Amino acid sequence: MKKLRVFLVLAFFATFCMLTQNANAQQPYASYWYPNELLEWTPETDEDSAFNRGVVPLENRFTGDGVNSNAMAEPKIQILATMNPSTSDNPSQGSDVFDRYTFNYWQYVDSLVMWGGSASEGIIVTPSADVIDAAHKNGVKVLGCVNFQPDYYGGQLQWVREMIQENPAGVFPGADKLIEVAQYYGFDGWFMHEETQGATSADAKQMQEFMKYFQENKPEGMELHWYDSMSKNGNIQYENALTSNNEMFFQDGNHVVTNGFFTNYWWNDMSSSRDKAISLGRSQYDVYAGVYTEANGYNEPSGQFYVEWDGVFPEGQEAKTSIGIYRPDWTFRSSSDGDDFYARANRFWVGKYRDPRNNDTSDYWKGIAHYIIAKSPIDSLPFTTNFNTGNGHIYAVNGEVKRNRDWNNRSLQDVLPTWRWIADSTGTPLYPSFDWTTAYYGGSSLKVSGVLSHENATHLKLYKTNLSIDSNTNLYITYKTPLNESHMQVGISFEDNKDQFTYLDVGTSTQNEWTTKTISLSGFAGKTIEQLSLNFDSDTTIADYTINVGQISIRNTDLSVLQPVSGLTIVNNDIREGLYADARLKWNKLDGDIEVYEVYRVKSDGTKEFIGATPNNAYYVSEMRRDGYETETTLEVIALDKNYNHGQVANVSFQWPPYPIPVADFTVSKTLIKPNETVTFHNKSTEATQSITWDFPGGSPSSSNEENPQVTYTTEGIYNVTLTATNEMGEDIETKEELIVVSNDITVSNIAVSKNATADTFVSGEEPSGAVDNEVNTKWCATGAEPHWLVVELGSEYVLSEFVVKHAEAGGEGSGYNTSDYKIQVSNDGTNWTNVVDMQGNTSGISSHAIALTSASYVRLYITDAGGDSAARIYEFQVMGYKDSSSSTLPGSFDLLSPANDSRWISRNNTYFDWGDSMNASSYQIIVDDNSDFSSSEINISDINNSNYTSNITLNRLTTYYWKVIGTNSNGSTECNSVSSFKTSFF
Repeated sequence: MKKLRVFLVLAFFATFCMLTQNANAQQPYASYWYPNELLEWTPETDEDSAFNRGVVPLENRFTGDGVNSNAMAEPKIQILATMNPSTSDNPSQGSDVFDRYTFNYWQYVDSLVMWGGSASEGIIVTPSADVIDAAHKNGVKVLGCVNFQPDYYGGQLQWVREMIQENPAGVFPGADKLIEVAQYYGFDGWFMHEETQGATSADAKQMQEFMKYFQENKPEGMELHWYDSMSKNGNIQYENALTSNNEMFFQDGNHVVTNGFFTNYWWNDMSSSRDKAISLGRSQYDVYAGVYTEANGYNEPSGQFYVEWDGVFPEGQEAKTSIGIYRPDWTFRSSSDGDDFYARANRFWVGKYRDPRNNDTSDYWKGIAHYIIAKSPIDSLPFTTNFNTGNGHIYAVNGEVKRNRDWNNRSLQDVLPTWRWIADSTGTPLYPSFDWTTAYYGGSSLKVSGVLSHENATHLKLYKTNLSIDSNTNLYITYKTPLNESHMQVGISFEDNKDQFTYLDVGTSTQNEWTTKTISLSGFAGKTIEQLSLNFDSDTTIADYTINVGQISIRNTDLSVLQPVSGLTIVNNDIREGLYADARLKWNKLDGDIEVYEVYRVKSDGTKEFIGATPNNAYYVSEMRRDGYETETTLEVIALDKNYNHGQVANVSFQWPPYPIPVADFTVSKTLIKPNETVTFHNKSTEATQSITWDFPGGSPSSSNEENPQVTYTTEGIYNVTLTATNEMGEDIETKEELIVVSNDITVSNIAVSKNATADTFVSGEEPSGAVDNEVNTKWCATGAEPHWLVVELGSEYVLSEFVVKHAEAGGEGSGYNTSDYKIQVSNDGTNWTNVVDMQGNTSGISSHAIALTSASYVRLYITDAGGDSAARIYEFQVMGYKDSSSSTLPGSFDLLSPANDSRWISRNNTYFDWGDSMNASSYQIIVDDNSDFSSSEINISDINNSNYTSNITLNRLTTYYWKVIGTNSNGSTECNSVSSFKTSFF
């Protein structure tokens, strides 16, 4: 391989504010550990810790009057939800994708367990900061998860014992660390899930003491919950109830061991659990009857996961226990897009008819709103909602789109409507929904649409509130409609007569522009707003009525202006390829009630792009593309108060290095072909490339400027390929020598099939042989931390031309588990390895890698990033090649190139001869004679190692010569396909 770099500009030195220690910013990720890692953790040594803090305090909330006569206030709902795709690699503060589980039915939930953990990544999982913030904004507690998994999932008893160990001073270091982590990160406790087999009664007793120690040392309000699995003898024994076999993990005499008990799922009636809890002096609602929805969601399951709802919620009686729901994120995982997710979530939580009042159905799943009264955190001013779901395709600020890229950040999710939806009409009600194409502040708005007429007048109840009004209170509503009239009123009802609504006219609008109406509430001073609604009416029929409500805000007048943040610093900054940069920002918190701090990028034309926002004082700016040839980028941080007033701007800048010269690179679909076959080349040059030029000697076409040209080779031989990548700063030339081999004599196959394979580790039943058995229904799976490796011993030396790797998706698993980063290496001794493939950022389920022909006896797949988690999942590793039989094969056929046949006036001095490569030839012999029978040669030279030769013999003037070349190896020789002639010049 040859590499040539040509500079079109003079080299120069640049100074930019990027300190040596700041060379690697990296995306911060939510924490996860094994027990030994947790015991070593400190926030000071964890570079991500500042970004993982939830800073929104746990809001108070209240239970209003139920809108469904069946619903109750006393039982609680706990959900065990996977909020992110995997245990590892979960961004702390959102990311640049729309599709994320933006759970938003908080009004029916009392606590959320951040379900996760795996034997291959870590078994102790903290909630990400955005989940903490979203839950706390709605008054919902959030718990981390300690997930001791079954041994068939890789669980290890030593992890249980490491976690619950007690030192000689009577201290449980693991419990202290759990408390420290929850306090530092700002969440509310832990869920203990112990399913690892092999424990003893002594282990069970130790577990109880561990949890009692936690209770004695935790701060007020922190909780510890338990799953029904381990019994008092240490065995894994699902009781499906609170019983004498597991009560020790719930209550021990006068000592609370855990604050909640989540039963297994195979119950019919919770009466015995209720009675047991009461007999222990505990509330029956501290017991959560487990409901399994991971596989079927709200669809009726068969067998042991069927829920006997009357066993918890007997009609006309109090609830026997609370409910624990396992994996309500089914609504997201099973959905096809955002609209489908929200439809499924509404069906799951509200019910079949999209109205929490109406669950009159014989369906198995009536919706949680049928059983539970919605709760609300809206009990103080100011209250503002932008109907922001916490994700979007755009981000708008005061009606102006400041970002046109996908995003998610649950910290930015608003308190969404309490009731979804109560739309009263004597005719056909208008249809309310969330709209991600139009937003006033954030990524979404409330859209109300349909046929509006007086008959179809619609009263849309939105929020349960408890807001005290004084003479300084205003209501602000911002909306957009294609009409001149809004045909909308704001409805409010008061504590003293909650069913009587007062309607406040919104009035006119500017067509297709955001309009804000300010309504004084001073006339209602001293009253308390109980409910907030919207009312729609029209004297004439509007067939396609549509209105987007972008913001509703009830607040007191506040003219104060926030100061700029101080101490704004880029603590880390990584610049990649001279084109992309990220940054970790920190600043000092401002005094006062801050909603969020917004981060903007100032573009080279002076416009500002919204990057993100956080209530924290640390934020990660994900990779930004360099804006043209800019030399400096400025980032701004602006505080936003609870009244949505922006403060003053603080900024910080970093400088870019000189604009990069491109780096040329390419791949090819195949390297070993037969004559007249076509191959496809793929340009992989760096993004700085502005133009490319391909050279294909021996191919058709022989050159190209296409991105991915197709080239046909007609003649047997070995051919180089060259790609030149160019921009205004220079060019880079990549030549891959002897890359394309054209031969009729070679056939390749998967030579790895059934060969001996070994690996760094493997899961029982998923051994290394599963990757080389030519079956896609078996696999090699390795757990634990990367790197992972798989070695295939070929048995003897083969010539290799291509590798095919079938990842998780090829075997039917999720695409998120496809191997991301790996190398393919070859060796002749199994010790010294050479890279032939270096893959970064793979997302495909099947990846193919053609290489220049290489001889090897061993092949190694070396995985540095397994993808969705740290477990390697390889369903097939194919090694394409053939047995190197050159030891018994004559040299292949070849042609003479120059001087071409019957050419004239060839120099008789230093005559240059050139011919095509002969497959398997070790050397060549050239013969030149003025007789066609080569009876008396002028030139006869052997042992030529190249396919060309320059003669030092002076030939006769104006003489016709004949020449041929013979390829040789240890098995014999092969003469060129035909003899050529030429005539020399006079000089």
